Amino acid sequence: MNENALPLRDLHLPDAIGWWPLAPGWWVVLAIVSAALGYLAWRLYKRWLFNAPRRYALRELARLEAEYLEHGNPVTLGKQLSELLRRGMLAYAPREEVAGLTGEEWLAWLDEGMPLPYFHTEGGKSLLNLPYRDPRGDFSDIDIDALISAVRMRLGMPLRGGA
Repeated sequence: MNENALPLRDLHLPDAIGWWPLAPGWWVVLAIVSAALGYLAWRLYKRWLFNAPRRYALRELARLEAEYLEHGNPVTLGKQLSELLRRGMLAYAPREEVAGLTGEEWLAWLDEGMPLPYFHTEGGKSLLNLPYRDPRGDFSDIDIDALISAVRMRLGMPLRGGA
């Protein structure tokens, strides 16, 4: 045998470390991330459920506004808006607090938590007497657009820090 010719082989490197199976630390991280995503999904679902009456009321308001553009009767619109506001507010506030309010107390309650007193302006105040007026009378003193806008603002805004 030749002394210079040693039977050496090339170096063989070990296989690269694979991702699978995961180390126990990664399982802990995955469990924490899964729990956080589950909690976030649950909170979003609860918020979506909480806002369901508000979404319904705003869709109903759009329907009432479209009906008003067809029939043009402000007395009917006033009755429908008053009922919609009452039902919408009862979905979020205790019945004992809302159901018995009338007149200026009702308007003051509707203005609570609003950036501006929409229901103490001429448009919002017409909510009190519009349903009781003569349908054949003159309605030039009533700003229907301001009334609808005030109702939209109240229905769209959460009550006292709600979801």
